[in-house]
Amino acid sequence: MGNQLKTTLLLGSLTGLLVVIGNYFGGSSGMVIAFLFAIGMNLGSYWFSDKIVLRLYKAKEISYGDAPELYGMVSKLCQSASLPMPKIYLIPKEAPNAFATGRSPHQAVVAVTQGIVRLLKPSELEGVLAHELAHIKNRDILISAIAATLAGVIMMIASMARWAALFGGFGGSSDDDDGGIVGFLFLIFLAPVAAMIIQLAISRSREYLADATGAHIAGTPLGLASALEKLDYASKKVPLAANPATAHLFIVNPLAGRSLMGLFSTHPPIAERIARLRKGPG
Repeated sequence: MGNQLKTTLLLGSLTGLLVVIGNYFGGSSGMVIAFLFAIGMNLGSYWFSDKIVLRLYKAKEISYGDAPELYGMVSKLCQSASLPMPKIYLIPKEAPNAFATGRSPHQAVVAVTQGIVRLLKPSELEGVLAHELAHIKNRDILISAIAATLAGVIMMIASMARWAALFGGFGGSSDDDDGGIVGFLFLIFLAPVAAMIIQLAISRSREYLADATGAHIAGTPLGLASALEKLDYASKKVPLAANPATAHLFIVNPLAGRSLMGLFSTHPPIAERIARLRKGPG
């Protein structure tokens, strides 16, 4: 419940920031234009994300005959989670990782790399698969799309305001020049950064929730906790050449070695995730 509430508050913060920046620049028209652009881009991403990301990583759909043990694990976990059976894809990469995508439980996909299948014990792989099914159960692809749309609108309005300033002044609602300039600079430079930070915080919150939900689906948190320890070490030894736009999908951040600040990470710290899992609910 804590992570659900946190997500709600963060989405509310994004909405509030959008209202503030929209009101400052006075314009319902600018907000409408930005919304249309952002919705168009993110709706396309949401609707076709599975096809795009699977093609990007050269993933191949596999059948029961190709991997009966893997299919058996996913089938058992789906029954535990009351989810329909997703399509299963194998990514021909030795870097150990996995992700889930798809716009609904009935169009869901779970993808695993060759490396993660070889690296993990059955109980650990089951924990990872349960985490990915938790993302599907919790509708995280939809929530990410909503957050990306709101953040995208804020960034577009700020960009439009910067261009407007070059050709026609500040245009704010304040009569106080100093206050108007300060407010303008805050909104066009800091508001987009704030929107991005909130968006990333939503992603981290959903990872914690997927860990907890996945532990419930698997019946124990220990498999996932052990898997995360191995993945943290192995993914740094054998990094995945991942597109930054898709990094948030994976169970461990494929760009972790390149992250400069935890604030700008799509994933919470592995050590904290493991500690929460081992501590258990409550």
